[in-house]
Amino acid sequence: MAVSGLADAETPLIDDTVDGCVDYKGLPVNRSGFGGWKSAYFIIGVEMAERLAYYGIGSNLISYLTGPLGQSTASAAANVNAWSGTTLVLPLVGAFVADSFLGRYRTIVIASVIYVLGLGLLTLSAMFPSSSSSDCQNTNEMTSCSPYTLQVILFFFALYLVALGQGGHKPCVQAFGADQFDKQDPEENKSRSSFFNWWYFGLCGGTIFTVTILNYIQDNLNWALGFGIPCISMAVALIVFLIGTKSYRYCVKGDEKNPLVRIGQVFVAAVRNWQTTTSAVALEEETRGTLPHQGSEQFKFLNKALLAPDGSKIHGTVCSISDVEEAKAFIRLGPIWATSLMYAIVFAQTSTFFTKQGFTMDRSVTPGFNIPAASLQSFISIASVISIPIYDRIFVPVARGFTQKPAGVTMLQRIGVGMFLSAIAMVIAALVEMKRLETAKEYGLIDKPNVTIPMSVCWLIPQYILFGVADVFTMVGLQEFFYDQVPTELRSVGLSLYLSIFGIGSYLSSFLISGINKATGGNGHTSWFADNLNRGHLDYFYWLLAGLSGIEILLYLFFAKSYIYNRASAI
Repeated sequence: MAVSGLADAETPLIDDTVDGCVDYKGLPVNRSGFGGWKSAYFIIGVEMAERLAYYGIGSNLISYLTGPLGQSTASAAANVNAWSGTTLVLPLVGAFVADSFLGRYRTIVIASVIYVLGLGLLTLSAMFPSSSSSDCQNTNEMTSCSPYTLQVILFFFALYLVALGQGGHKPCVQAFGADQFDKQDPEENKSRSSFFNWWYFGLCGGTIFTVTILNYIQDNLNWALGFGIPCISMAVALIVFLIGTKSYRYCVKGDEKNPLVRIGQVFVAAVRNWQTTTSAVALEEETRGTLPHQGSEQFKFLNKALLAPDGSKIHGTVCSISDVEEAKAFIRLGPIWATSLMYAIVFAQTSTFFTKQGFTMDRSVTPGFNIPAASLQSFISIASVISIPIYDRIFVPVARGFTQKPAGVTMLQRIGVGMFLSAIAMVIAALVEMKRLETAKEYGLIDKPNVTIPMSVCWLIPQYILFGVADVFTMVGLQEFFYDQVPTELRSVGLSLYLSIFGIGSYLSSFLISGINKATGGNGHTSWFADNLNRGHLDYFYWLLAGLSGIEILLYLFFAKSYIYNRASAI
Protein backbone atom coordinates (compact mmCIF):
# COMPACT_ATOMS: atom_id res chain seq x y z
CA MET A 1 0.00 0.00 0.00
CA ALA A 2 1.52 3.30 -1.07
CA VAL A 3 1.44 6.04 1.51
CA SER A 4 2.70 9.58 1.17
CA GLY A 5 2.36 12.76 3.21
CA LEU A 6 1.21 13.33 6.73
CA ALA A 7 -2.40 12.54 5.84
CA ASP A 8 -1.72 8.86 6.47
CA ALA A 9 1.26 9.28 8.77
CA GLU A 10 -0.33 7.60 11.77
CA THR A 11 -1.18 4.34 9.96
CA PRO A 12 1.54 1.67 10.42
CA LEU A 13 2.63 0.10 7.16
CA ILE A 14 4.40 -3.06 8.22
CA ASP A 15 4.73 -5.11 11.36
CA ASP A 16 8.46 -4.47 11.90
CA THR A 17 8.18 -0.72 12.31
CA VAL A 18 9.14 0.81 15.66
CA ASP A 19 6.13 0.15 17.87
CA GLY A 20 3.88 0.46 14.82
CA CYS A 21 5.21 3.93 13.97
CA VAL A 22 6.08 5.76 10.75
CA ASP A 23 7.80 9.03 9.80
CA TYR A 24 6.17 12.21 8.51
CA LYS A 25 6.05 10.73 5.00
CA GLY A 26 4.30 7.58 6.17
CA LEU A 27 7.40 5.38 5.83
CA PRO A 28 8.65 2.86 8.42
CA VAL A 29 11.06 4.32 10.97
CA ASN A 30 14.06 2.95 12.83
CA ARG A 31 15.17 3.89 16.32
CA SER A 32 18.26 5.83 15.28
CA GLY A 33 16.56 7.90 12.58
CA PHE A 34 13.42 9.21 14.25
CA GLY A 35 11.97 9.75 17.68
CA GLY A 36 13.84 9.27 20.91
CA TRP A 37 15.27 12.17 22.88
CA LYS A 38 15.98 14.35 19.84
CA SER A 39 12.24 14.52 19.16
CA ALA A 40 11.33 14.68 22.83
CA TYR A 41 13.42 17.83 23.28
CA PHE A 42 11.18 19.66 20.80
CA ILE A 43 8.10 18.50 22.66
CA ILE A 44 9.46 19.39 26.11
CA GLY A 45 10.28 22.84 24.72
CA VAL A 46 6.70 23.16 23.51
CA GLU A 47 5.44 22.24 26.97
CA MET A 48 7.61 24.90 28.59
CA ALA A 49 6.13 27.59 26.32
CA GLU A 50 2.58 26.27 26.72
CA ARG A 51 2.85 26.16 30.51
CA LEU A 52 4.06 29.75 30.52
CA ALA A 53 0.89 30.60 28.58
CA TYR A 54 -1.44 28.56 30.80
CA TYR A 55 -0.07 29.64 34.16
CA GLY A 56 0.23 33.18 32.85
CA ILE A 57 -3.55 33.10 33.02
CA GLY A 58 -4.36 30.66 35.83
CA SER A 59 -1.76 31.49 38.47
CA ASN A 60 -2.96 35.08 38.98
CA LEU A 61 -6.54 34.78 37.74
CA ILE A 62 -7.99 35.34 41.21
CA SER A 63 -6.21 38.72 41.35
CA TYR A 64 -7.81 39.83 38.06
CA LEU A 65 -11.26 38.65 39.14
CA THR A 66 -11.13 40.38 42.54
CA GLY A 67 -9.42 43.44 41.05
CA PRO A 68 -10.48 44.75 37.60
CA LEU A 69 -13.60 42.53 37.52
CA GLY A 70 -14.59 43.38 41.09
CA GLN A 71 -15.68 39.94 42.33
CA SER A 72 -15.77 38.82 45.96
CA THR A 73 -13.09 36.45 47.25
CA ALA A 74 -15.44 33.46 47.46
CA SER A 75 -16.95 34.11 44.00
CA ALA A 76 -13.53 34.60 42.44
CA ALA A 77 -12.18 31.39 44.01
CA ALA A 78 -15.22 29.49 42.75
CA ASN A 79 -14.77 30.93 39.24
CA VAL A 80 -11.08 30.05 39.22
CA ASN A 81 -11.85 26.49 40.28
CA ALA A 82 -14.65 26.20 37.70
CA TRP A 83 -12.37 27.36 34.89
CA SER A 84 -9.49 25.16 36.06
CA GLY A 85 -11.86 22.23 36.23
CA THR A 86 -13.07 22.86 32.69
CA THR A 87 -9.54 23.08 31.32
CA LEU A 88 -8.78 19.69 32.87
CA VAL A 89 -12.01 17.91 31.94
CA LEU A 90 -12.09 18.98 28.29
CA PRO A 91 -8.96 16.86 27.59
CA LEU A 92 -11.31 13.85 27.77
CA VAL A 93 -12.99 15.21 24.63
CA GLY A 94 -9.71 16.21 22.98
CA ALA A 95 -8.15 12.82 23.65
CA PHE A 96 -11.19 10.99 22.26
CA VAL A 97 -11.05 13.03 19.06
CA ALA A 98 -7.30 12.45 18.74
CA ASP A 99 -7.29 8.70 19.43
CA SER A 100 -10.43 7.97 17.42
CA PHE A 101 -10.32 10.36 14.47
CA LEU A 102 -7.64 13.00 13.89
CA GLY A 103 -4.53 11.53 15.46
CA ARG A 104 -2.38 13.33 18.02
CA TYR A 105 -0.33 15.48 15.66
CA ARG A 106 -3.28 17.09 13.89
CA THR A 107 -5.18 17.56 17.15
CA ILE A 108 -2.21 19.38 18.68
CA VAL A 109 -1.94 21.76 15.71
CA ILE A 110 -5.68 22.57 15.61
CA ALA A 111 -5.90 22.96 19.41
CA SER A 112 -2.86 25.26 19.40
CA VAL A 113 -4.50 27.60 16.89
CA ILE A 114 -7.63 27.78 19.10
CA TYR A 115 -5.39 28.36 22.12
CA VAL A 116 -3.64 31.34 20.47
CA LEU A 117 -6.98 32.81 19.38
CA GLY A 118 -8.35 32.59 22.93
CA LEU A 119 -5.26 34.25 24.41
CA GLY A 120 -5.46 37.01 21.81
CA LEU A 121 -9.08 37.78 22.71
CA LEU A 122 -8.18 37.66 26.41
CA THR A 123 -5.52 40.29 25.80
CA LEU A 124 -8.05 42.41 23.91
CA SER A 125 -10.55 42.21 26.79
CA ALA A 126 -7.91 43.49 29.22
CA MET A 127 -7.48 46.62 27.06
CA PHE A 128 -10.99 47.79 27.96
CA PRO A 129 -11.14 50.35 30.76
CA SER A 130 -12.63 48.62 33.80
CA SER A 131 -14.94 51.54 34.59
CA SER A 132 -14.78 55.15 35.59
CA SER A 133 -12.65 55.80 38.61
CA SER A 134 -15.67 56.86 40.62
CA ASP A 135 -16.97 53.29 40.52
CA CYS A 136 -13.82 51.84 42.05
CA GLN A 137 -13.03 51.00 45.64
CA ASN A 138 -9.66 50.19 47.12
CA THR A 139 -9.70 46.82 48.91
CA ASN A 140 -6.72 44.79 50.17
CA GLU A 141 -4.24 46.87 48.15
CA MET A 142 -6.17 46.11 44.98
CA THR A 143 -8.50 48.28 42.98
CA SER A 144 -11.96 46.71 42.75
CA CYS A 145 -14.21 48.08 40.02
CA SER A 146 -17.46 47.38 38.24
CA PRO A 147 -16.40 46.40 34.70
CA TYR A 148 -18.28 47.00 31.49
CA THR A 149 -20.61 44.18 30.45
CA LEU A 150 -18.87 43.80 27.08
CA GLN A 151 -15.53 43.39 28.81
CA VAL A 152 -16.91 40.67 31.09
CA ILE A 153 -18.53 38.78 28.20
CA LEU A 154 -15.42 38.96 26.04
CA PHE A 155 -13.19 37.99 28.97
CA PHE A 156 -15.10 34.85 29.90
CA PHE A 157 -15.62 33.85 26.26
CA ALA A 158 -11.87 34.11 25.67
CA LEU A 159 -11.11 32.36 28.95
CA TYR A 160 -13.16 29.31 28.00
CA LEU A 161 -11.80 29.38 24.45
CA VAL A 162 -8.38 28.96 26.07
CA ALA A 163 -9.85 26.02 28.00
CA LEU A 164 -11.01 24.46 24.72
CA GLY A 165 -7.56 24.79 23.19
CA GLN A 166 -5.96 23.38 26.33
CA GLY A 167 -8.37 20.44 26.15
CA GLY A 168 -6.99 19.31 22.81
CA HIS A 169 -3.39 20.29 23.40
CA LYS A 170 -2.52 18.99 26.85
CA PRO A 171 -3.20 15.21 26.68
CA CYS A 172 -1.99 14.83 23.11
CA VAL A 173 1.37 16.59 23.47
CA GLN A 174 2.43 14.45 26.42
CA ALA A 175 1.25 11.20 24.83
CA PHE A 176 2.91 12.21 21.55
CA GLY A 177 6.15 12.83 23.43
CA ALA A 178 6.04 9.44 25.17
CA ASP A 179 5.32 7.82 21.78
CA GLN A 180 8.82 8.83 20.69
CA PHE A 181 10.21 6.00 22.85
CA ASP A 182 9.69 2.35 21.91
CA LYS A 183 8.49 0.32 24.88
CA GLN A 184 9.74 -2.88 23.20
CA ASP A 185 13.36 -1.67 23.38
CA PRO A 186 14.82 -2.00 26.92
CA GLU A 187 16.87 1.19 26.76
CA GLU A 188 14.10 3.29 25.23
CA ASN A 189 11.65 1.88 27.76
CA LYS A 190 13.85 3.23 30.57
CA SER A 191 14.14 6.54 28.73
CA ARG A 192 10.37 6.75 28.49
CA SER A 193 10.10 6.61 32.29
CA SER A 194 12.71 9.37 32.54
CA PHE A 195 10.81 11.36 29.92
CA PHE A 196 7.91 11.83 32.34
CA ASN A 197 10.32 13.19 34.94
CA TRP A 198 12.04 15.62 32.56
CA TRP A 199 8.72 16.56 31.00
CA TYR A 200 7.60 17.79 34.39
CA PHE A 201 10.98 19.48 34.83
CA GLY A 202 10.34 21.49 31.65
CA LEU A 203 6.80 22.25 32.79
CA CYS A 204 8.11 23.69 36.05
CA GLY A 205 10.80 25.66 34.22
CA GLY A 206 8.14 27.49 32.21
CA THR A 207 6.07 28.02 35.33
CA ILE A 208 8.91 29.66 37.30
CA PHE A 209 9.13 32.52 34.79
CA THR A 210 5.37 32.95 34.85
CA VAL A 211 4.88 33.25 38.58
CA THR A 212 7.88 35.51 39.14
CA ILE A 213 8.22 37.90 36.20
CA LEU A 214 4.80 37.68 34.55
CA ASN A 215 2.77 38.00 37.75
CA TYR A 216 4.77 41.11 38.64
CA ILE A 217 3.91 42.62 35.24
CA GLN A 218 0.23 41.85 35.77
CA ASP A 219 0.06 43.25 39.29
CA ASN A 220 2.22 46.34 38.82
CA LEU A 221 2.37 47.30 35.14
CA ASN A 222 -0.40 46.26 32.80
CA TRP A 223 -2.87 43.36 32.56
CA ALA A 224 -3.03 43.58 28.75
CA LEU A 225 0.74 43.08 28.58
CA GLY A 226 0.47 40.36 31.23
CA PHE A 227 -2.00 38.44 29.02
CA GLY A 228 -0.23 39.35 25.76
CA ILE A 229 3.03 37.64 26.69
CA PRO A 230 1.27 34.24 27.17
CA CYS A 231 -0.32 34.74 23.73
CA ILE A 232 3.11 35.24 22.16
CA SER A 233 4.47 32.26 24.12
CA MET A 234 1.76 29.96 22.79
CA ALA A 235 2.37 31.12 19.22
CA VAL A 236 6.07 30.32 19.70
CA ALA A 237 5.13 26.87 21.07
CA LEU A 238 3.16 26.12 17.90
CA ILE A 239 6.09 27.21 15.70
CA VAL A 240 8.56 25.07 17.68
CA PHE A 241 6.25 22.06 17.40
CA LEU A 242 5.96 22.46 13.63
CA ILE A 243 9.74 22.78 13.27
CA GLY A 244 10.16 19.31 14.75
CA THR A 245 7.68 17.69 12.33
CA LYS A 246 10.28 15.81 10.29
CA SER A 247 11.90 14.19 13.34
CA TYR A 248 8.77 12.72 14.97
CA ARG A 249 7.45 9.18 15.07
CA TYR A 250 3.73 8.99 14.30
CA CYS A 251 2.14 6.06 16.05
CA VAL A 252 -0.97 4.28 17.27
CA LYS A 253 -3.87 4.90 14.91
CA GLY A 254 -4.49 1.85 12.73
CA ASP A 255 -7.24 0.37 10.59
CA GLU A 256 -8.83 -1.72 13.34
CA LYS A 257 -12.08 -0.97 15.13
CA ASN A 258 -12.18 2.10 17.35
CA PRO A 259 -10.74 0.97 20.74
CA LEU A 260 -13.40 2.82 22.73
CA VAL A 261 -16.07 1.06 20.67
CA ARG A 262 -14.42 -2.31 21.36
CA ILE A 263 -14.38 -1.68 25.10
CA GLY A 264 -17.94 -0.38 25.07
CA GLN A 265 -19.11 -3.53 23.30
CA VAL A 266 -17.64 -5.65 26.11
CA PHE A 267 -19.89 -3.97 28.68
CA VAL A 268 -22.91 -4.15 26.39
CA ALA A 269 -22.35 -7.85 25.69
CA ALA A 270 -21.72 -8.65 29.37
CA VAL A 271 -24.96 -6.92 30.41
CA ARG A 272 -26.88 -8.64 27.63
CA ASN A 273 -25.61 -12.06 28.76
CA TRP A 274 -25.70 -11.45 32.49
CA GLN A 275 -28.42 -14.06 33.06
CA THR A 276 -26.90 -16.57 30.65
CA THR A 277 -25.90 -19.78 32.40
CA THR A 278 -25.33 -22.08 29.42
CA SER A 279 -21.68 -23.15 29.31
CA ALA A 280 -20.84 -20.65 32.06
CA VAL A 281 -18.77 -23.15 34.04
CA ALA A 282 -16.90 -24.26 30.95
CA LEU A 283 -16.34 -20.63 30.04
CA GLU A 284 -14.80 -19.90 33.44
CA GLU A 285 -12.51 -22.92 33.19
CA GLU A 286 -11.43 -21.97 29.70
CA THR A 287 -10.82 -18.28 30.34
CA ARG A 288 -8.78 -19.07 33.44
CA GLY A 289 -6.24 -20.70 31.18
CA THR A 290 -6.39 -18.34 28.22
CA LEU A 291 -6.69 -14.81 29.59
CA PRO A 292 -3.27 -13.17 29.75
CA HIS A 293 -2.54 -12.71 33.47
CA GLN A 294 -3.80 -12.91 37.03
CA GLY A 295 -6.00 -9.84 36.52
CA SER A 296 -8.32 -12.16 34.65
CA GLU A 297 -9.66 -13.39 38.00
CA GLN A 298 -11.10 -9.93 38.63
CA PHE A 299 -14.44 -8.77 37.26
CA LYS A 300 -15.41 -12.23 36.02
CA PHE A 301 -18.84 -10.97 35.01
CA LEU A 302 -17.17 -9.39 31.96
CA ASN A 303 -16.11 -12.85 30.77
CA LYS A 304 -19.71 -13.35 29.67
CA ALA A 305 -18.98 -10.90 26.87
CA LEU A 306 -17.16 -13.84 25.23
CA LEU A 307 -20.44 -15.76 24.93
CA ALA A 308 -22.64 -15.68 21.86
CA PRO A 309 -26.29 -14.61 22.48
CA ASP A 310 -27.36 -18.27 22.69
CA GLY A 311 -24.85 -18.95 25.48
CA SER A 312 -22.37 -20.94 23.38
CA LYS A 313 -18.62 -20.44 23.66
CA ILE A 314 -18.12 -18.84 20.26
CA HIS A 315 -15.33 -16.40 20.98
CA GLY A 316 -15.00 -13.41 18.68
CA THR A 317 -18.70 -13.27 17.79
CA VAL A 318 -18.84 -9.93 19.58
CA CYS A 319 -15.78 -9.56 21.79
CA SER A 320 -12.33 -11.10 21.87
CA ILE A 321 -10.33 -12.09 24.93
CA SER A 322 -8.10 -9.03 24.47
CA ASP A 323 -11.20 -6.81 24.34
CA VAL A 324 -12.34 -8.19 27.69
CA GLU A 325 -8.90 -7.63 29.20
CA GLU A 326 -8.89 -4.01 28.01
CA ALA A 327 -12.29 -3.44 29.61
CA LYS A 328 -11.08 -4.92 32.90
CA ALA A 329 -8.01 -2.68 32.80
CA PHE A 330 -10.25 0.37 32.57
CA ILE A 331 -12.36 -0.74 35.54
CA ARG A 332 -9.22 -1.25 37.63
CA LEU A 333 -8.27 2.39 37.04
CA GLY A 334 -11.52 3.63 38.65
CA PRO A 335 -10.61 3.33 42.37
CA ILE A 336 -7.17 4.88 41.82
CA TRP A 337 -8.78 7.76 39.91
CA ALA A 338 -11.41 8.32 42.60
CA THR A 339 -9.00 8.19 45.55
CA SER A 340 -6.72 10.75 43.86
CA LEU A 341 -9.45 13.42 43.77
CA MET A 342 -8.70 14.71 47.25
CA TYR A 343 -5.12 15.42 46.22
CA ALA A 344 -6.51 17.57 43.40
CA ILE A 345 -8.87 19.43 45.75
CA VAL A 346 -5.96 20.27 48.04
CA PHE A 347 -3.75 21.31 45.12
CA ALA A 348 -6.43 23.75 43.89
CA GLN A 349 -5.86 25.94 46.96
CA THR A 350 -2.32 26.89 45.90
CA SER A 351 -3.56 29.34 43.27
CA THR A 352 -6.53 30.71 45.20
CA PHE A 353 -6.55 31.05 48.98
CA PHE A 354 -2.78 30.72 49.37
CA THR A 355 -2.47 33.74 47.07
CA LYS A 356 -5.12 35.75 48.91
CA GLN A 357 -3.31 35.07 52.20
CA GLY A 358 -0.13 36.43 50.69
CA PHE A 359 -1.82 39.73 49.81
CA THR A 360 -2.47 40.44 53.50
CA MET A 361 1.12 39.76 54.62
CA ASP A 362 4.38 41.69 54.47
CA ARG A 363 5.70 41.18 50.93
CA SER A 364 8.41 43.84 50.95
CA VAL A 365 11.84 42.94 49.64
CA THR A 366 13.28 46.44 49.58
CA PRO A 367 11.63 49.76 50.45
CA GLY A 368 8.99 50.44 47.79
CA PHE A 369 9.17 46.96 46.20
CA ASN A 370 6.66 44.22 47.09
CA ILE A 371 6.79 40.80 45.50
CA PRO A 372 3.47 39.68 43.92
CA ALA A 373 1.61 37.26 46.17
CA ALA A 374 1.03 34.92 43.22
CA SER A 375 4.79 34.70 42.62
CA LEU A 376 5.09 32.50 45.72
CA GLN A 377 3.75 29.71 43.50
CA SER A 378 7.21 29.71 41.93
CA PHE A 379 8.42 27.81 45.00
CA ILE A 380 6.30 24.86 43.88
CA SER A 381 8.14 24.83 40.57
CA ILE A 382 11.54 25.55 42.12
CA ALA A 383 11.11 22.65 44.55
CA SER A 384 10.08 20.39 41.67
CA VAL A 385 12.99 21.50 39.46
CA ILE A 386 15.44 20.70 42.28
CA SER A 387 13.73 17.44 43.26
CA ILE A 388 13.35 15.89 39.79
CA PRO A 389 17.10 15.47 39.02
CA ILE A 390 17.61 14.11 42.54
CA TYR A 391 14.74 11.68 42.07
CA ASP A 392 15.77 10.60 38.54
CA ARG A 393 19.56 10.43 39.00
CA ILE A 394 19.97 9.46 42.64
CA PHE A 395 16.80 8.03 44.17
CA VAL A 396 15.81 5.77 41.24
CA PRO A 397 19.24 4.07 40.80
CA VAL A 398 19.58 3.54 44.57
CA ALA A 399 16.04 2.20 44.92
CA ARG A 400 16.53 0.01 41.84
CA GLY A 401 19.45 -1.66 43.59
CA PHE A 402 17.18 -2.68 46.47
CA THR A 403 13.93 -3.46 44.68
CA GLN A 404 15.20 -4.63 41.27
CA LYS A 405 12.37 -2.63 39.71
CA PRO A 406 13.21 -0.58 36.55
CA ALA A 407 11.82 2.64 38.07
CA GLY A 408 13.01 1.95 41.62
CA VAL A 409 9.50 1.90 43.07
CA THR A 410 6.14 1.08 41.56
CA MET A 411 4.04 3.89 40.14
CA LEU A 412 1.41 3.47 42.85
CA GLN A 413 4.02 3.65 45.62
CA ARG A 414 5.32 6.86 44.09
CA ILE A 415 1.83 8.38 43.97
CA GLY A 416 1.13 7.46 47.60
CA VAL A 417 4.24 9.25 48.88
CA GLY A 418 3.11 12.49 47.26
CA MET A 419 -0.36 12.17 48.79
CA PHE A 420 1.18 11.90 52.25
CA LEU A 421 3.34 14.99 51.65
CA SER A 422 0.32 17.00 50.48
CA ALA A 423 -1.54 16.14 53.70
CA ILE A 424 1.44 17.39 55.72
CA ALA A 425 1.44 20.57 53.61
CA MET A 426 -2.18 21.27 54.58
CA VAL A 427 -1.37 20.80 58.27
CA ILE A 428 1.42 23.35 57.92
CA ALA A 429 -0.90 25.70 55.99
CA ALA A 430 -3.46 25.54 58.81
CA LEU A 431 -0.83 26.29 61.47
CA VAL A 432 0.54 29.25 59.48
CA GLU A 433 -2.96 30.69 59.00
CA MET A 434 -3.59 30.39 62.73
CA LYS A 435 -0.37 32.35 63.29
CA ARG A 436 -1.47 35.00 60.74
CA LEU A 437 -4.83 35.47 62.47
CA GLU A 438 -3.15 35.70 65.89
CA THR A 439 -0.77 38.36 64.54
CA ALA A 440 -3.65 40.38 63.09
CA LYS A 441 -5.43 40.22 66.46
CA GLU A 442 -2.29 41.11 68.39
CA TYR A 443 -1.75 44.30 66.37
CA GLY A 444 -5.41 45.28 66.29
CA LEU A 445 -5.80 44.71 62.56
CA ILE A 446 -8.85 42.45 62.57
CA ASP A 447 -11.05 45.16 61.06
CA LYS A 448 -8.31 46.79 58.96
CA PRO A 449 -8.03 44.59 55.87
CA ASN A 450 -6.17 47.30 53.93
CA VAL A 451 -3.30 47.34 56.41
CA THR A 452 -0.45 44.88 55.90
CA ILE A 453 -0.10 42.38 58.73
CA PRO A 454 3.45 42.55 60.19
CA MET A 455 4.17 38.94 59.37
CA SER A 456 6.52 37.97 56.55
CA VAL A 457 5.01 36.27 53.54
CA CYS A 458 7.96 33.85 53.79
CA TRP A 459 5.91 31.93 56.36
CA LEU A 460 3.95 30.54 53.39
CA ILE A 461 7.03 29.19 51.60
CA PRO A 462 7.25 25.78 53.39
CA GLN A 463 3.76 24.72 52.29
CA TYR A 464 4.56 25.68 48.69
CA ILE A 465 7.83 23.73 48.79
CA LEU A 466 6.11 20.63 50.16
CA PHE A 467 3.59 20.79 47.32
CA GLY A 468 6.46 21.01 44.82
CA VAL A 469 8.08 17.86 46.21
CA ALA A 470 4.69 16.11 46.43
CA ASP A 471 4.07 16.87 42.75
CA VAL A 472 7.28 15.10 41.75
CA PHE A 473 5.85 11.96 43.30
CA THR A 474 2.09 12.15 42.74
CA MET A 475 1.70 14.36 39.66
CA VAL A 476 4.42 12.65 37.63
CA GLY A 477 3.42 9.24 38.97
CA LEU A 478 -0.18 9.73 37.87
CA GLN A 479 0.94 10.83 34.42
CA GLU A 480 3.01 7.69 33.87
CA PHE A 481 0.41 5.44 35.49
CA PHE A 482 -2.50 6.53 33.30
CA TYR A 483 -0.32 6.50 30.18
CA ASP A 484 0.99 3.01 30.84
CA GLN A 485 -2.10 1.23 32.16
CA VAL A 486 -4.45 1.82 29.21
CA PRO A 487 -4.47 0.12 25.79
CA THR A 488 -1.79 1.46 23.45
CA GLU A 489 -4.36 3.06 21.13
CA LEU A 490 -5.88 5.03 24.04
CA ARG A 491 -2.87 6.67 25.62
CA SER A 492 -4.18 10.17 24.95
CA VAL A 493 -7.39 9.11 26.68
CA GLY A 494 -5.31 7.72 29.55
CA LEU A 495 -3.54 11.03 30.06
CA SER A 496 -6.84 12.86 29.81
CA LEU A 497 -8.12 10.65 32.65
CA TYR A 498 -5.14 11.83 34.70
CA LEU A 499 -5.95 15.46 33.85
CA SER A 500 -9.62 14.93 34.66
CA ILE A 501 -8.62 14.10 38.25
CA PHE A 502 -7.52 17.70 38.66
CA GLY A 503 -10.46 18.99 36.63
CA ILE A 504 -13.06 17.21 38.75
CA GLY A 505 -11.00 18.10 41.82
CA SER A 506 -11.26 21.78 40.92
CA TYR A 507 -15.03 21.46 40.47
CA LEU A 508 -15.33 19.70 43.83
CA SER A 509 -13.22 22.41 45.43
CA SER A 510 -15.53 25.03 43.95
CA PHE A 511 -18.63 23.22 45.25
CA LEU A 512 -17.02 22.72 48.65
CA ILE A 513 -16.12 26.40 48.94
CA SER A 514 -19.58 27.53 47.85
CA GLY A 515 -21.27 25.14 50.29
CA ILE A 516 -19.10 26.12 53.24
CA ASN A 517 -19.48 29.81 52.37
CA LYS A 518 -23.28 29.51 52.54
CA ALA A 519 -23.24 27.32 55.65
CA THR A 520 -20.90 29.55 57.66
CA GLY A 521 -21.90 32.97 56.33
CA GLY A 522 -25.64 33.05 56.98
CA ASN A 523 -27.68 34.58 59.80
CA GLY A 524 -25.23 37.35 60.50
CA HIS A 525 -22.25 35.03 60.92
CA THR A 526 -18.90 35.64 59.21
CA SER A 527 -18.01 33.15 56.48
CA TRP A 528 -14.78 31.19 56.64
CA PHE A 529 -13.99 32.88 53.31
CA ALA A 530 -14.93 36.46 54.20
CA ASP A 531 -13.53 39.17 51.91
CA ASN A 532 -11.79 40.43 55.06
CA LEU A 533 -9.61 37.35 55.61
CA ASN A 534 -8.78 38.62 59.09
CA ARG A 535 -12.42 37.91 60.00
CA GLY A 536 -12.51 34.63 58.12
CA HIS A 537 -11.25 31.20 59.10
CA LEU A 538 -9.17 29.68 56.34
CA ASP A 539 -7.45 27.69 59.07
CA TYR A 540 -10.66 25.74 59.68
CA PHE A 541 -10.88 24.99 55.96
CA TYR A 542 -7.27 23.81 55.83
CA TRP A 543 -7.77 21.52 58.85
CA LEU A 544 -10.82 20.06 57.10
CA LEU A 545 -8.78 19.39 53.97
CA ALA A 546 -5.98 17.83 56.01
CA GLY A 547 -8.46 15.46 57.66
CA LEU A 548 -10.05 14.51 54.34
CA SER A 549 -6.55 13.90 52.93
CA GLY A 550 -5.88 11.44 55.73
CA ILE A 551 -9.05 9.51 54.86
CA GLU A 552 -8.04 9.63 51.19
CA ILE A 553 -4.67 8.07 51.94
CA LEU A 554 -6.23 5.16 53.83
CA LEU A 555 -8.65 4.43 50.96
CA TYR A 556 -5.87 4.78 48.40
CA LEU A 557 -3.64 2.31 50.24
CA PHE A 558 -6.49 -0.21 50.34
CA PHE A 559 -7.09 -0.05 46.58
CA ALA A 560 -3.42 0.28 45.62
CA LYS A 561 -2.54 -2.86 47.56
CA SER A 562 -5.03 -4.93 45.56
CA TYR A 563 -4.30 -3.31 42.18
CA ILE A 564 -3.08 -5.67 39.46
CA TYR A 565 -0.82 -4.00 36.90
CA ASN A 566 -1.76 -4.29 33.26
CA ARG A 567 1.84 -4.78 32.17
CA ALA A 568 4.64 -6.59 33.94
CA SER A 569 7.04 -3.73 33.13
CA ALA A 570 4.95 -1.39 35.24
CA ILE A 571 5.47 -3.25 38.49
